[in-house]
Amino acid sequence: MPGNEENTPRINNEITSSQVLLVDENGVKVGITSTIDAIRMAQEQSLDLVEVAPLAQPPVCRIMDYGKYRYQLQKKEKDARKKQKVQELKEIKMRPKIDDHDFDFKTKAVRQFLEKGHRVKVSVFFRGREMSFLNKGEEVLNRVIAECEDVGKCESKPMMEGRYMRLLLTPSTK
Repeated sequence: MPGNEENTPRINNEITSSQVLLVDENGVKVGITSTIDAIRMAQEQSLDLVEVAPLAQPPVCRIMDYGKYRYQLQKKEKDARKKQKVQELKEIKMRPKIDDHDFDFKTKAVRQFLEKGHRVKVSVFFRGREMSFLNKGEEVLNRVIAECEDVGKCESKPMMEGRYMRLLLTPSTK
């Protein structure tokens, strides 16, 4: 079948079976007719013969305006995509010796991301000798969890990944 994808129905001359169960444009079952007669009936009404159920015995075909049908399907898919909520992953980086003002500023950004429905990865980066004071980074992350517990929840406890201690926050479902 040239130009036919797997998920699109066969129309008019693409239908290969010799007989089909015909349904007219109003949804009324006409009965079993030859494919040639069904195509002729559709063309007389300036419509298309569309194979609706190809696996049935005989295949079920319907007389309809295929262009209009495809347009309506595309419109439904577009509406479904509009209603779909895309959840992004945002990242906020901090240091173990973060100042209170900087901490408040970054925590405010984390809260805003969570309120908008995004997941947030909070990272604490350790340099040089700071690696020996991992508990300072854990304290910072625990403070973030405490500040944001009303808008988000922690997926797992803080974990080390190389020189970073990371934590993933997800928006709480309300």
